[in-house]
Amino acid sequence: MTQDFILDQILPIAPRLFSLIEQFKDQKVLVIGDLTLDEFLTGEVERVSREAPVLILRHEFTKQVPGGGANAIYNFAKLGAQVKAVGLVGQDSQAQVLVDIFLKSGIDVAGILVDPERPTVTKTRIAGHARQSVTQQIVRIDRKSDLPPGDALQNHLAEYISSQLANVTAVVCSDYGDGVLGRTVIESACNHPRVIVDAQKDLFRYQGATLFTPNLPEAEAEVGYSLNDLASLKRAGFDILRRTKAKEILITRGEDGMSLFNHANEDHLHIPAFNKREVFDVTGAGDTVVAALTLALCAGASTWEAAILGNLAASLVVRQFGTATTKPEELQHALSLLIEQATDSSN
Repeated sequence: MTQDFILDQILPIAPRLFSLIEQFKDQKVLVIGDLTLDEFLTGEVERVSREAPVLILRHEFTKQVPGGGANAIYNFAKLGAQVKAVGLVGQDSQAQVLVDIFLKSGIDVAGILVDPERPTVTKTRIAGHARQSVTQQIVRIDRKSDLPPGDALQNHLAEYISSQLANVTAVVCSDYGDGVLGRTVIESACNHPRVIVDAQKDLFRYQGATLFTPNLPEAEAEVGYSLNDLASLKRAGFDILRRTKAKEILITRGEDGMSLFNHANEDHLHIPAFNKREVFDVTGAGDTVVAALTLALCAGASTWEAAILGNLAASLVVRQFGTATTKPEELQHALSLLIEQATDSSN
């Protein structure tokens, strides 16, 4: 099925897809997100502690990368876009690490505010290995607050967003449920004519947004019933369209690809997964989909064309462990390879 899709749907528009990727660097986007720092602490097991029945690790290295909404922002930058980041961090060292990563990637951080009452959301994964064995995660430590940001901070974020709407071709809301995207922030964001929403829950809060990109579990949570066949999937797609008053819904379905719903099509459009065999880690793949899809839309793509590029970008990052990104040249190479392999197989 994938080979036929590539030959029938991608091959005829391949020059246009390559052109769209070339235009990613010209796009200006505002990304509002729940900013997270992902930490990976790795060490070798030395022995069992005498103090308690726990392993003692000899620390080898620490890796720190953007996570959550910060990963969405980082994906846009790595794809070449001109990005304005909006969000909150704490008054701590994790905030400085995250901001430094953004600055080195050319991301505008004027919309990142400091909340001294809340820590920067940080997820620390501690992993260990013995000699000649695989590394595996032992425990994860999360630093975050369950308290919402104060009204003053919410208002400052909303004011900044409003001041930037005329300067960007799209607004993206990367909502991981950590409190940045409150009512006033969402209202400001939705004043832009192109709003892309990637939210884990409560999609109805973003009334009238252009496009929503829930994954299958998020779509199920939104509609309240299981999506275990094409009939229930179709029902959910149109239910979410009605509830959110969105123009389109793209449900990402992992190894089953993606399904696109809009008011003009009584059924749905389906894109198969381009990579089912080399899947090592799906963490953050949704952020990559949103970044590639949004930049394609900003460059003039139809949602169908944009979803194809989003799907292709996701097929690359799931081959890497942890949150990952891809670049325009990698996307172009993958597109060339996809077409070449499909054409060779058909001959």
